Amino acid sequence: MKLLVLVLAVLFMVLLPLPANSQYDNGRINGTVDAWTINFGYVVSDSFQAYDVSAFQIGVWLFPGDTVTALDWSITSSEFGGTVYGSGTASGRNVTDTFVSSNQYGYNIDVISVSGMNVPLTGSTYWLNLANASVSSGDPVYWDENSGAGCQGNGCPSSASESAIGTIPSEAFTIGGACCGTTPEPSGFSLFATGILGVAGVLRRKFSL
Repeated sequence: MKLLVLVLAVLFMVLLPLPANSQYDNGRINGTVDAWTINFGYVVSDSFQAYDVSAFQIGVWLFPGDTVTALDWSITSSEFGGTVYGSGTASGRNVTDTFVSSNQYGYNIDVISVSGMNVPLTGSTYWLNLANASVSSGDPVYWDENSGAGCQGNGCPSSASESAIGTIPSEAFTIGGACCGTTPEPSGFSLFATGILGVAGVLRRKFSL
């Protein structure tokens, strides 16, 4: 068991690029504890502080073979609503799915990058809301829970809510801006395994649709 945990930890220490001009980083992908559905009518909302936003990245759990092709997003003044500062459906060349590895439960761990945004903000607290993630199989898509471990930036760690449950631990994501580019640059958004934890808890949240 100890050897398996060590192997997982090594496998998940993978550095990935952040959005250009990254402003807010809620920490590394965990990939082993839990994740929250962002399709099938469920919405997950995480707080952040940033200025003009042009891109973001999230860590997700997917069934093997799935690739995210579209994702609805909005940036609002409060969780799930209030003033809407920007919204849209990321698809086509504005959404990319990068496979990283597989976790101990058999899910693929991927990074979803969304670009082409133009949301002017002032550095206050806002909420990123994600829903209607689409894969060709119609399977669930899960946003990785990391509880803000290793986060950076004002307002860190993020607060978070799930539309059916309420307050939850926050998720793995980064916010990029504030000018024009969306070309990734090397940084510290990495995948981090903490070992084998709570299979029953993972399944309860994953399949209670």
